[in-house]
Amino acid sequence: MTAAMPGSAAATPFTSILVANRGEIALRIMRTAKAQGYRTIAVYSTADADARHVRQADASVLIGEAAPRKSYLDIEKIVAAAKASGAEAVHPGYGFLSENAAFADACAEAGLVFIGPSADAIRRMGDKSAAKDAMQAAGVPCVPGYQGDDQSEERLAAEAEKIGFPVMIKAVAGGGGRGMRLVTQADEFVLALRSAKSEAKGAFGDARVLLEKAITRPRHVEIQVFGDRYGNAIHLGERDCSVQRRHQKVIEEAPSPFVTPDLRQRMGAAAIAAVRAIGYEGAGTLEFLVDESGEFYFMEMNTRLQVEHPVTEAITGLDLVALQLRIAAGLPIGITQADVSFSGHAIEVRLCAEDPERNFIPQSGRISLWHMPSALRVEDALETGATVSPYYDSMVAKIVSHGATRDEARRKLIAGLNEAVILGIKTNRAFLARALAHEVFAQGAATTDFVPVHGGELLSQKETSPDGIALVAALLWLTRDGRPAAIHALSHTFAAPMRFTLDGEDVAAEITFDPRDGFVVTSGGHATTIRIDALDGVKVRFRLGDVGDHALFAWQDGVLKFNWRGRDMTAEDKTYVAEASAEAGAGDGLLRASMTGQVMLVHVAEGNAVDAGQSLVTLEAMKMEHAQSLRVAGTVSEILVAKGDQVSTGQALMRISPGGEARQ
Repeated sequence: MTAAMPGSAAATPFTSILVANRGEIALRIMRTAKAQGYRTIAVYSTADADARHVRQADASVLIGEAAPRKSYLDIEKIVAAAKASGAEAVHPGYGFLSENAAFADACAEAGLVFIGPSADAIRRMGDKSAAKDAMQAAGVPCVPGYQGDDQSEERLAAEAEKIGFPVMIKAVAGGGGRGMRLVTQADEFVLALRSAKSEAKGAFGDARVLLEKAITRPRHVEIQVFGDRYGNAIHLGERDCSVQRRHQKVIEEAPSPFVTPDLRQRMGAAAIAAVRAIGYEGAGTLEFLVDESGEFYFMEMNTRLQVEHPVTEAITGLDLVALQLRIAAGLPIGITQADVSFSGHAIEVRLCAEDPERNFIPQSGRISLWHMPSALRVEDALETGATVSPYYDSMVAKIVSHGATRDEARRKLIAGLNEAVILGIKTNRAFLARALAHEVFAQGAATTDFVPVHGGELLSQKETSPDGIALVAALLWLTRDGRPAAIHALSHTFAAPMRFTLDGEDVAAEITFDPRDGFVVTSGGHATTIRIDALDGVKVRFRLGDVGDHALFAWQDGVLKFNWRGRDMTAEDKTYVAEASAEAGAGDGLLRASMTGQVMLVHVAEGNAVDAGQSLVTLEAMKMEHAQSLRVAGTVSEILVAKGDQVSTGQALMRISPGGEARQ
């Protein structure tokens, strides 16, 4: 079919674009916009005043405080910024207001071109209930469930029973896994429902949910689509997004290792039928669950560009942002389905500031060293010295590989992750590398239960090897004040005692230096020789026996953080610190915040008896809610925070006096 040419539909040309987003998302949009000759305008909160997306834009406008609702989610401020800066169009990025129909309306009312679908399309497809109705009308298969207006706990519980457990609760206005809960049995339903509604209300301002039959061990496969105002529609193949944690994607690839040419044709045809049925304009993604037999079911449509769009760009050779700009300016898509071809395989990982060892709790803080692989596509906005804020999403970078085969792309990405170094905060970098190397993923057999089933195998194993101990001892000895020392000035023949922690484990060692052989570090009966060849502010080159090696390191708040052989490790010198009493700080009954965030709910009152492990306080950090609990039973003797308070990691939230009767 030949693409339709402009007829009665009016063109909407523009020369300047305000990007209503931040970080690597804003940088990605601006890269294509600048390459096509558009003037770019950034918006920023007080937390992002020196951010890279602000520095690289042609102009920038401060729109408010760090909290998203006072800046990036404030429609009036963003529209005012567009008017003040002379922007003619607004690109919403892929987050914040990108699927907000009121924002699209506000742009239109202000005479701004909204680079995305119409407000009506956003409303129809952004509301999961309305979207399912529209898809069913278009003949697209949908997951059985309930999306009615009656949102009472009684009605929802009854519908869940009717559907049959396991059941998935989903926020009607949701996305990104927020407001989503999997419930496996009836007695868990009400608590899960309340939690999902609370998170949905906080994230989207809408507490409504729908229920769906949970399909066991499915694949999560999505189809990238584009439509224009002249009725043209194409799809760009599928992406497999099955590897997820907390219902959020962490690894995406194109094409899917499961999808056959016949299944691709059927899913693509359904996606195009959906686009045409609603008169969709711009980039969008239809997300499906695919069961083991190859049957597929519509879940939702994302009316925006997706985080994982680079893998589609890699295998098609198309710039999806350029297509967005073309369509928004009133031009036809410019290519037909017959023009779309695929080359090779691409995989993307989402690098997140989170701690996989602690159920992926978000992390925030200062980056003491940021180094990304040079041979792969990297979408990032951080740099050494930057701060990861607790106010925004935990994703800090996307790393993308492309190869002639899936295995080549996978190997390249593992190598790139092992080259990447992020010191100062915990990330999922090593977790992702182990996931890519896992036999199930390597075979292309990963489904949505990959992380729940194999997650324990993907966590790092603490290793205090003699080689690692020798490296830490030498680094601590040479850089105690955070600056490299002159190695030749430290010659001594006596054994100097050292005491330090390595990834939280106590280590006792002795270190000796000889100009001919280097350092000899003795610990636990093992003597290891390590020779330092070169040392600068962030890198040390050394030899263990005849093998040369290197590590990257940084000091932060008196703690040595370093990356060696793909592992991130932390060491703290305790040589000159008096040993603490074994009883110090034990059993104080204080509930401390596991992360920096905002208090969303306090579940108990002073005087209540509580069980070990009971949810006491719910914190929100990086758009996700996290229940805080203690492994002790007792009585609530003091509550130290209230709903709405902002707290920092380690801050005392509540005191529990042990010995009270457990709540029944």
